Amino acid sequence: MTVVRPVLRRAGDRGWLVECAGRRPAEVARAIRAKGWASGLREVIPAADTVLVVAERGAGSKGTLGMQRLASELRALLTELSTGWATASAAAPRTVVIPVRYDGPDLGSVAERAGMASAEVARRHADAEHSVAFFGFAPGFAYLDGVPESLRLPRLSSPRERVDAGIVAIAGNQTVVYPGGTPGGWHQIGTTTARLWDVRNEPPNRLQLGDRVVFQEVAS
Repeated sequence: MTVVRPVLRRAGDRGWLVECAGRRPAEVARAIRAKGWASGLREVIPAADTVLVVAERGAGSKGTLGMQRLASELRALLTELSTGWATASAAAPRTVVIPVRYDGPDLGSVAERAGMASAEVARRHADAEHSVAFFGFAPGFAYLDGVPESLRLPRLSSPRERVDAGIVAIAGNQTVVYPGGTPGGWHQIGTTTARLWDVRNEPPNRLQLGDRVVFQEVAS
């Protein structure tokens, strides 16, 4: 059996792009941030299949983390991850509970395409293990891995122009709780009163990378 290993690619004068090759980018990013040498990094940014690691300005000058040393540290960490040691050394993820009314306008069509009742869609979604994989698209937009295989659908062929805050929607293997004010092409299956993004808070985002998310069904 061929073993696909993570690949490092140079990204500009201060960055390395880790192609995760089957490893979860959120897990790789959290393991990087747990390292002492991560204090010499400006950013660690996970995406769907990669992690971008950017060094501080002046990388390689006296007392700083040079690019070749950074590459060596990253390769060593990826080897640790393959043994499970680096995962164990990272802090345990938090658990965030989000109450959900499964009453979204697309719940019925999702149920029909999945060949089950709407209540079963809600049960399977709430029972699944969800976690924050990465952020993107808009401020407060968290991509949560964990939608069960039986509920995975492609995005809508025609997105809605604007989606309100608190809409819970699914597409592919991911769930999003819309922060509000963006267009959206995901299947809307529920709503929550939990506010996950508020610029008045510090930090404004209630979710963090790697958080375990529990969707708790509440009565409509």
